[in-house]
Amino acid sequence: MKTIINDKFMLNSKTAVELYENFAKDMPIIDYHCHLDPKMVALDHRFSDVGELMLGGDHYKWRAMRSFGIEEKYITGDASGREKFRAFAKMLTYAIGNPLYHWTHLELKRYFGIDEPLTEESADRIFDRCGELLASDGYTARGLVERSGVEVICTTDDPADSLEWHKMIKESDFSTKVLPTFRPDKAVAIQKDTFLPYIESIGVKSYDELKTWLLSRIDHFHKNGCRIADHGLDFMPYAEGDAAAVFADVLSGKKPSDKEMQAYMTDLIIFCGKEYAKRGWCMQIHVGATRNNNTAMYRAIGADTGYDAIGDSQLAVQLSKIMDAMELEDLLPKTILYSLNPNDTYTLATLMGAFQKAPFKSKIQLGSGWWFNDQRDGMEAQLRAYGNLGVLGGFVGMLTDSRSFISYPRHEYFRRILCNLIGTWVENGEYPDDREALGKIIRGICYENAKEYFNF
Repeated sequence: MKTIINDKFMLNSKTAVELYENFAKDMPIIDYHCHLDPKMVALDHRFSDVGELMLGGDHYKWRAMRSFGIEEKYITGDASGREKFRAFAKMLTYAIGNPLYHWTHLELKRYFGIDEPLTEESADRIFDRCGELLASDGYTARGLVERSGVEVICTTDDPADSLEWHKMIKESDFSTKVLPTFRPDKAVAIQKDTFLPYIESIGVKSYDELKTWLLSRIDHFHKNGCRIADHGLDFMPYAEGDAAAVFADVLSGKKPSDKEMQAYMTDLIIFCGKEYAKRGWCMQIHVGATRNNNTAMYRAIGADTGYDAIGDSQLAVQLSKIMDAMELEDLLPKTILYSLNPNDTYTLATLMGAFQKAPFKSKIQLGSGWWFNDQRDGMEAQLRAYGNLGVLGGFVGMLTDSRSFISYPRHEYFRRILCNLIGTWVENGEYPDDREALGKIIRGICYENAKEYFNF
């Protein structure tokens, strides 16, 4: 049976093939936003089987399996790795049009040299072949990262994290930099049930103490190589008010009003953003998700298990005011803007242009297609929006946003889409066939811009 993963995969013109082969294919990877577990890297985790490797923690695949009517036992339950892999394979044949079909076959091809399609019939054979390789040298967590050509990984970490695993990795002979990312969501989201237990766990009694504690943690992260912060917001807040009074009221058991909640969140985000700017960090803002929609399943198996969706709250005015408050003091950090809602793409792209500032090249970035948008249509839409409203050649490119150690072919997927789109523009006569200029653009988006922007 013929494989779909070949040299011309997703490259629909001679120019696209040449651009990919000459300028994109062999560039190193800077994965500046992911959810890999640094402990697994530090201890060089060896995977028990390809079921654990390919399906463990991957809620993209879990959602598809549920959509095919597969019982939860074979998704997040107690079925064996082989049984889960068989169930996934049974679904995959029918996932035409879903990027999972491409990603899965890229994973099998690039890590295991497997060309045949994964089907219900081939599942056991492929499971066994992958198992043989996973037992060999070079197929541990570190080996898979090195095999992928990854230069830098930025994990996602709570401010309270000791960063012990990052320190262990730095002291080892691992060739890939593994750096922490500062994500203070639990301290910001005052409206959530997790807020009070978190504040109690860090031992602060007032808003001033919280800011002092966050400042100390920012310094701790900075000393350990952190250069990026990330704020994951279900909605974009903005309100003026007394954040310290709101904090005190919530600690005393009072539920904040919407305005009070937003005033607190606004003040703390601005406080953090200014501190990031002082240290030359980049701030990522992820907004637009509605999380844990299925209460029964949230209670059964917890968060980040495939029950999130796109939100539709407004963000333009709120985000503009927050960015403007920092810019008024010349303390707006380098910022990457993402929304899970594709309807927000042009809003973010135009807002991006309102806060650009020398000497930075593309100081404010329109983030790559995120989560439900990191498929061909979403990536092309993001690239077109960036091209229409910004300077696409300054884009910092793709990330994995993944918990999987074999998700790096998503960079290949992105690079092929990028080269195909640019190749189409060239062949349509919309840009000259100037290989020197094209090479600079493509190498920049694939690798060089991120390296410069984050100063790794």
